[in-house]
Amino acid sequence: MNQKGANSLGRRLSVWLAWQSLGGLLIVCATVYGATHYAFKARQLEELGQKQALLTYLATEAARTGNDVKLKHELDDFVVGHPQLGLSVVQADGAIFHEKLLPSSRRERRVIQFNLDSPKPGQQMLRTELSLDVGGDALVLRRIALILFGAAVGGVLLISFGGSFLVWIGLRPLRELSAQVQVLTAGTLHHRLDGSRQPDELAPLIAQFNDLLARLDQSYEQMEGFNADVAHELLTPLTTLMSGAELAMHSSKSPDEIRELLGSNLEDLQRIAGIVHDMLFLSQADRGAVARRTSTPSLAAVVRRVAEYHEATLDDAGLTLEVKGDVDGEFDLQLLQRAFSNLVSNATRYATKGSSLVVRIEPDAFEQVTVLVENSGAPIDQQTLSRMFDRFFRADVSRSGASKNHGLGLSIVAAIARMHGGATMAASSNGITSVGILLKRFAK
Repeated sequence: MNQKGANSLGRRLSVWLAWQSLGGLLIVCATVYGATHYAFKARQLEELGQKQALLTYLATEAARTGNDVKLKHELDDFVVGHPQLGLSVVQADGAIFHEKLLPSSRRERRVIQFNLDSPKPGQQMLRTELSLDVGGDALVLRRIALILFGAAVGGVLLISFGGSFLVWIGLRPLRELSAQVQVLTAGTLHHRLDGSRQPDELAPLIAQFNDLLARLDQSYEQMEGFNADVAHELLTPLTTLMSGAELAMHSSKSPDEIRELLGSNLEDLQRIAGIVHDMLFLSQADRGAVARRTSTPSLAAVVRRVAEYHEATLDDAGLTLEVKGDVDGEFDLQLLQRAFSNLVSNATRYATKGSSLVVRIEPDAFEQVTVLVENSGAPIDQQTLSRMFDRFFRADVSRSGASKNHGLGLSIVAAIARMHGGATMAASSNGITSVGILLKRFAK
């Protein structure tokens, strides 16, 4: 049997059904045979018991009259009328009082032994052996055994072939599902498995598989969009670099102009390097990289250090920053500083001038902490909120500085949250927008 056949669900079900049928039929046949054998034996013993009672009566009457000759004649009459019986009566001294044996060819017999009253006064009881020929019953039992065995074998074969057919029919939904799955490709991930004609037992599997297809379809679309965004983000600075290089090669510019052109090219190269660096970081996070946690006595102190780095930007935007709450824990400080920096930078771009940024640090009872950065500004619709952490997504490309921000900042924040076993969150209502992360305080 090859490996494919050995792992066949239909074959295994058919074999199990065959063995179960064989076991069940053998039990039934054995029960029928045993009941028949018991009935025959009970009838035979009952018949011998009746004959024993008759012989006991005859012996008692003979002992009362003391006529042993009459008893012998009555025993002769008894065995003549019953050819299937054998009788042996022996006196106490070993002499045979009466004997009529069954032919030696009749080896199957039922025998009982008992004592009869002696017709001669003062003599001991007569030892009596009464035998019944049961060859006919034994023959019937053998025939019944052969019939039951044949019925068991035939029943097993019938049930096995019928069961295999029923199993094949029962597994048809799985074959239909397999056919549906085989036609799925990268271009048809939007298709879903049809469970309308499937049994209820497969409904959870179909629902989960369709959910998986939906996630794969979304991931595939995001990957295609990500590739297009990467190409777009890299194409613009590369085109600028090539144009500047060609212009420098075919023009007679002064050293100062060449220096200015090289400075512009350097900015574009730095932009490309930043995109590549961020993409590498996101790739490592997607492959399951985890945070390197160290003991952090104050998360608020980390936020304040980040705020000092953004102090000039906050002053230019006329904003102030306030930190509320604090907690200790084990965090990757470099990653958190980068995440907080991106959150503050994002809030600074969209905050109303003259307002205040509020960083809320709120621990919970499950050894988790929420860090939210709130800013006052125009409300953000739900669709935009749901995409804020997508790669290369910018809510408003017309904003000042949008060309310098390539849309990976909040994606990096989401990756850092995942590396800390957490998640992201965003909400906007009543002119207040909150964007932040949920972190596990300690490594598990």
